[in-house]
Amino acid sequence: MRHLLDTRSLSRVDALRILDVAEDMADTQRREVKKLPTLRGKTVVNLFFEDSTRTRISFEAAAKRLSADVINFSAKGSSVSKGESLQDTAQTLQAMGADAVVIRHGASGAPRTLATSGWITAGVVNAGDGTHEHPTQALLDAFTIRKRTYGEDSRGRDLAGLHVTIVGDILHSRVARSNVWLLHTLGARVTLVGPPTLIPQDVSAWPARVDYDLDAAIAERPDALMMLRIQLERMNAAYFPTEREYARAWGLDAARLAALPPDSIVMHPGPMNRGLEISAAAADSPRSTVLEQVTNGVSVRMAALYLLLSGERTDEEKEDAR
Repeated sequence: MRHLLDTRSLSRVDALRILDVAEDMADTQRREVKKLPTLRGKTVVNLFFEDSTRTRISFEAAAKRLSADVINFSAKGSSVSKGESLQDTAQTLQAMGADAVVIRHGASGAPRTLATSGWITAGVVNAGDGTHEHPTQALLDAFTIRKRTYGEDSRGRDLAGLHVTIVGDILHSRVARSNVWLLHTLGARVTLVGPPTLIPQDVSAWPARVDYDLDAAIAERPDALMMLRIQLERMNAAYFPTEREYARAWGLDAARLAALPPDSIVMHPGPMNRGLEISAAAADSPRSTVLEQVTNGVSVRMAALYLLLSGERTDEEKEDAR
């Protein structure tokens, strides 16, 4: 694997390879000594043009547990805030000898530009770009669903036959986009639910069904219900009347939680707006996987960095890297 830029182009074989390696990484994290020598001597740069404490810390923990050297580069207060271009920043990282760059950027396509520009030879991992994709979040979500469904017998298994319902601000969510494509690749059936104003116009091209009624979607007995964060910082265009109205129509309250089948799981990529898209009862219930997703995120990101920097590459990948 040369780069990890999206899930749309990720094959079923590669997706399962990442998930299975993540299983191996998760096993190591239950030991007293969690650190592995696998990436000793490698340098991983976290290049974050947008704030994201959870994702950055998760990648940092993953790299350090593989014994890589980590450089955290924040755009705020750096030369980027003084007008330095992505090209200049990339060439600086190249000169520093970066082996992998984990990039989060407000512009959709920035990680692909970095990976294909020739400015840098490092492997590139997309940690979220604009409203485009967030592949490692989708991978950790799939890992969590697979683990909850199959337990210790999950290696090599896809999600065929499972039904996942994603609820909320689909329009602005790179998490939703990455999940739709990955879940489809792994064989799951996907339903998107939210206000008409928060469903993208081009969603007909996605491998997912759209519904606007959360109660009707819950009645279909999904195996996993994924509640998305309402991005209040993007809500200046009045996508719904009030927060109370949103919570009443599309929030996961105690009554909707009780209506879910007993074995359905409740997911949220975080951070949560408690009382808006998800109630405290739902967030803290035994069926909630919120904290598991955080734990699994480290294992999945360890797997991604391992496959980028240490895993065996195919002849085609070796040729592309020359």
